[in-house]
Amino acid sequence: MDKTIIIIAAGVGFVLVLGFIVFLVRSMRHSHQNLAIQIEETRHNASSQMQHMMQITANLEGRLSQMSEQANNATAEMNRTLAERLDKVSQRMGESLEKSTKNTTDSLGDLRTRLAVIDEAQKNITTLSGQMVGLQDILSNKQARGAFGEIQLKDLVSQILPPNAYAFQAQMSNGRRADCLIKLPNPPGSIVVDAKFPLESYHGLRNAKNDGDTKIAISQFKADILKHVKDISEKYIINGETAESALMFLPSEAVYAELHANFSDVVEKSYRAKVWIVSPTTLMATLNTVRAVLKDARMREQAGVIQKEVNTLLEDVERLDKRVDNLRTHFNLAEKDIGHISTSTRKITSRAERIEALQLEESENPEVILQPTKGNLSVE
Repeated sequence: MDKTIIIIAAGVGFVLVLGFIVFLVRSMRHSHQNLAIQIEETRHNASSQMQHMMQITANLEGRLSQMSEQANNATAEMNRTLAERLDKVSQRMGESLEKSTKNTTDSLGDLRTRLAVIDEAQKNITTLSGQMVGLQDILSNKQARGAFGEIQLKDLVSQILPPNAYAFQAQMSNGRRADCLIKLPNPPGSIVVDAKFPLESYHGLRNAKNDGDTKIAISQFKADILKHVKDISEKYIINGETAESALMFLPSEAVYAELHANFSDVVEKSYRAKVWIVSPTTLMATLNTVRAVLKDARMREQAGVIQKEVNTLLEDVERLDKRVDNLRTHFNLAEKDIGHISTSTRKITSRAERIEALQLEESENPEVILQPTKGNLSVE
């Protein structure tokens, strides 16, 4: 590259010189007198120009060398900078890719977990949907709906009352079978609980779209409830066999709430017919009260037995007191006998000491005769 520039510069200079020579030749044609002078001047000028061109060429070569060196330095610096930046970019890209991979892995793990939860929820929803369809089928059939109410009634009663306090499908004296008979002592006597579920009329009431449909639905709902009340009053309230009232069990809190909120006249008629309408919640409260009544009745039944046992216990205590007195008397006699024995022992000991003393005196003085004293010869 440097040689090419030099050659180009030399060519340019040479062209200039040739042009200048041509100019001189032409001038020579016009003026022969100044030819020698001009030739000399031309030579001198050409020499000066050549020196100047050589100087320019040298300067150009120095500048080109300097520019080449600067270009090489700049290229090296640029290469180094590019290499550093490429390293940093590669490192950042690697870190970013690693972080992105980790985040992606974590996100995929969370996604799998959530998908598993969603699958489980979907299964539960599917199961629940099947159960709801089954429940709807049950509730759409009167016989199945009645069995549903009886099962719910059976669960509530069996969870709260002891087994001997109730009977399901109990046979009455009039030939009727009660869904549940709660056995209570007189008064009040056994109470019948019958399960009823007027679902069609309740749905008609809920789905009424105009005043005419609402009137018809209200009339039908009242008629159904009062018919159930009448049937229970006539079939399950038997004088001398059951209590003076019975319970109608509605296995739906919604139907019970609707009845007590908007049909107070129907509720009052059921009260007059001695039929108490209960829901699952109120039946639980009623059964807890019944359990307390049964417990109190059992305690009253056992009161006579307890009193008899207490009287027997008092007789046993009296006999024990007499035997303790007899034992105390025996202890006193034994203590008195022990005192007499102690007295006799002391007297015997005293007599033995006196005899020993007399024997010693006799050995020292043979003339001394032992004279018995009154009372010394007897031992009590």
